[in-house]
Amino acid sequence: MTSSAGILIIGGGPVGATLALSLQARGISSTLLEARPRGASHRDQRALALSYGTRLILQRLGLWQDLAPQATAINTIHISQRGSFGRTLLKAEDQGREALGYVLSYGALTSVLDRALAAEPGIRILHEAEVTDVLPGTTTTRVTFNHGSQETQLETELAVLADGGRSLGDIPGLQRETKEYGHDALVTKVHAEFSHDNIAYERFTPAGPMALLPNGKHDFSLVWTGLHEEVTGILKLDDADFLNALHAHFGDRVGRFLSVGKRMSFSLKLSRLNPVVLSHFVVVGNAAQTMHPVAGQGFNVGLRDAWELSEHLANTESSSWGEAEALSCYAKTRQRDTKRGLMFTDFLVNIFSNDIVGISELRSVGLGFLDVAKPVKRFLINKMSFGARG
Repeated sequence: MTSSAGILIIGGGPVGATLALSLQARGISSTLLEARPRGASHRDQRALALSYGTRLILQRLGLWQDLAPQATAINTIHISQRGSFGRTLLKAEDQGREALGYVLSYGALTSVLDRALAAEPGIRILHEAEVTDVLPGTTTTRVTFNHGSQETQLETELAVLADGGRSLGDIPGLQRETKEYGHDALVTKVHAEFSHDNIAYERFTPAGPMALLPNGKHDFSLVWTGLHEEVTGILKLDDADFLNALHAHFGDRVGRFLSVGKRMSFSLKLSRLNPVVLSHFVVVGNAAQTMHPVAGQGFNVGLRDAWELSEHLANTESSSWGEAEALSCYAKTRQRDTKRGLMFTDFLVNIFSNDIVGISELRSVGLGFLDVAKPVKRFLINKMSFGARG
């Protein structure tokens, strides 16, 4: 069965849902294809680090009032290096801001987004719709998917891929540049002896960065990176040995670590799709770029993709939405933000995870200097909060 659709969004996660809601806020309807069943992600406790700029996007969509009670504010970021006295503090109050960012569970965010989607008659949602083929063409893009027991084809003026887990190898004209770090990230939730006081900790070690993000009164979401073999070994530790190892790496700032939740790991890489637009086709979010989690940039860059694409389409004649020239204008506006985000995170990983003799001492001096260099601190805060526009 073949039929036509307006704007078709593939992927109903946070980026795809934000795009649909942003378009609807500008009077543009859309169809959303989501592979998972309705509500499947609502209990997902994985932590997301939301920048202040992301909070503003969600606020403009009328969603923040429902999310704020479930979010933990980050008022201070404490940056340090293992084995060094150098450190710096980034504080929201120094910039006249309410917070530097927020920590929120994936499930809490998708639950609020899904309720908002269901309340919009201009957004058509198909759950358990498994996309099997995407074929951009000169006049439309054809999307094939299975829904129930039926295979359906939709011809659309503009298809937007917002599904970060989908392989793009079968779409002609797209190429991905990838840098493998050879590192893995272990993620979990830990309970500490002392309250976090809304402080997030970024700790750099020769093996890789470690981040502790406040997530509840005494809880932290932990991101612990290292070589694949090292992370695999840490995953195998029992809870007591794991907590002791964490304390040895992190120190006494929040007292002892008392308990740990389920642990999981994933490989780290930097990747960028080029191009991110074809005729009648756009790629956004993690499908377009994947970043190291060291500065919490990737998710927030993806939401800015969605917001700015909706702005671009609202300012473009509907008859030109899928034209390659018009879409190239959108791609150029996003290129600066994306490229700087990739370079920023790659720089942090390379400079702070390098154990060459002398580099450690320079980093220590640099962190100490940064703590008194207000313009540089302001740049870092703006970069983490707003991306290239900060």
